[in-house]
Order: sequence, then C-alpha cells, then structure tokens
Amino acid sequence: MHSFGHRANAVATFGVTIVAAMCFAASFSDNFNTPTPTASVKILNINWFQKEANGNDEVSMTLNISADLSSLFTWNTKQVFVFVAAEYETPQNALNQVSLWDGIIPAKEHAKFLIHTTNKYRFIDQGSDLKGKEFNLTMHWHIMPKTGKMFADKIVMTGYRLPEQYR
Repeated sequence: MHSFGHRANAVATFGVTIVAAMCFAASFSDNFNTPTPTASVKILNINWFQKEANGNDEVSMTLNISADLSSLFTWNTKQVFVFVAAEYETPQNALNQVSLWDGIIPAKEHAKFLIHTTNKYRFIDQGSDLKGKEFNLTMHWHIMPKTGKMFADKIVMTGYRLPEQYR
C-alpha cells in the first residue's frame, strides 16, 4: 500500500503533466494562425524641425496612426505591444530606429484604433543628417501569449521625407 504522501505526489505529478500538455497545445496552436494586420501612418504636420544647441537634429510631428490588429489575437494571446518607429540610414549607421509612439493592446476589442497624436518620444538624430532625409515609418508588434513563445512582426510604410530646411 502506498502512503498518503505517495498518492498525493502521484496526483500532483499527473496534474502538472496535464497542465504542461495543455500549455504546449495552446502554444502549438498559435502556429496555425495566419494574421493579416493592416496599418497606416500619416504625417499631418511637421511641428518643428530644428538643430539643437549641441548640434543634433530634432523633429516633432503630428501623426494619424490607424491599425486593425485584431487578427493577431487568438485564444492564447494575453496582449500585444505595438510601436511606430522612424527608420533611416546615415553615413555612420546603416539603420537608425527612433521610436515615435507605443502602446499596449490588452484585448481584441481594442485592436482596431485610430490615434491622432504628436510623437510621444523625441525624434533626435546625433548630428545634422536629417535635412531632406528619406525615412520609413514602421509599425512593429510583439504578441505576448498566455503560454509559449512571443511572436514579433512589422509593417513598413515607405516614402516619407523630412524638409530640406529647419523650421
């Protein structure tokens, strides 16, 4: 006969094994989801484009950010972290990324949005390389699941250019 401790250990081990199998199944099922998110970022205004006292360029913009990220949500999705970044090249760096806005989408009901905002974070280049610079606005997202690995992806929107002169 087994003692109470042995029986409790067997039941607890069986329970943990079942929970682990359910977590694996939840994580594995995310591989069958093929999301089709859409996003659009429009620059409504360049509020200012100036050279700081230390020689760095700084830009402030008014943006319209719209997206439908509802297809990213499955029954295993806890939340989605999303951010918009300006990406451009300079002679010093092949890729510069400056985060302009970010947010956390806690549920599918909030995944379709339109936001009118100025850049939440300062758009500063170390140097004076931004005059007339072409850049991309990229919406990145990180899907944080209830269990399993995180997924990340992005939508790149091209064709933006900064002014030739400071304002």
